[in-house]
Amino acid sequence: MEHIADGFKGERAIVLPYSIRNFQTNNELTKSLYITHIGYYPNAKNHFRKRSKGALEDILIYCEKGKGTITIENEEFKLTENQILIIPANKPHSYESDISDPWSIYWIHFRGTKSAVYSPAAEKIISLNDMRISNRLDLFEEMYQNLEMGFYADNLEYSSICLKHFLSSIKYIDQFIRTKSIDTSDLDTIPMSIIFMRDNLTNKLTLSQIAKHVGYSDSYFRNLFLEKTSFTPIEYLNKLKIQKSCSLLQFSNMKINEIAYYLGYYDPYHFSKSFSKEMEISPREYRKKYKN
Repeated sequence: MEHIADGFKGERAIVLPYSIRNFQTNNELTKSLYITHIGYYPNAKNHFRKRSKGALEDILIYCEKGKGTITIENEEFKLTENQILIIPANKPHSYESDISDPWSIYWIHFRGTKSAVYSPAAEKIISLNDMRISNRLDLFEEMYQNLEMGFYADNLEYSSICLKHFLSSIKYIDQFIRTKSIDTSDLDTIPMSIIFMRDNLTNKLTLSQIAKHVGYSDSYFRNLFLEKTSFTPIEYLNKLKIQKSCSLLQFSNMKINEIAYYLGYYDPYHFSKSFSKEMEISPREYRKKYKN
């Protein structure tokens, strides 16, 4: 059960397809801990969620500002600025934003064979009053942006490692405070090309246009991209379109046929077929499941 008034300006969310979750479950690097959902709701007025049977995953909620209430079984927790609470899997719960001072929250659904080991104490409010809040948010962005750029193995594995670091920064606060800030590295060819694709999802990109953007010939770039991601550039572009369509289905009022043409599909049937193949659920079913 969910009530979201008219959406939240600036909201972001990624729901990983079940086929990808199956991959994570069997991947040696990710199976211990991996993300199934991740997002950010700013100024989430009228935000309410109730799961009478709980969720299949642990749910981390970090309140950036504002206030809200989380109820786990019969225990109530008041979450305020710079506080985190983890809701254990399979426990009935609900949460809602404060009416007068609605919260802005970062949230992650995660699971894995070692999730209990990596996770800080569940059902306990943790206050983050240290000076490295921005570093944790940088880690969140690392996870979100890598998943936003597609679900190939390197992105999934890297996001899993970032999640371990993120949870460790909460579990081992003293150690995290003592460490240096996170370094960032320059973008290389594959991420540059993916960003170009992501920024041009509504245009009918060709292989040549993408290859030209990163300064390579068509054949060399195609082979390089295939080697690094296990997908051709056009296959990957289609996956990014499906990912964008998920966001539009959940957070916009665009009709399904409008989404299809907006993202450059031949017709709504072509879009529906591609979406169902990737997400294992039709666009209509996805909207019914995830949208208010």
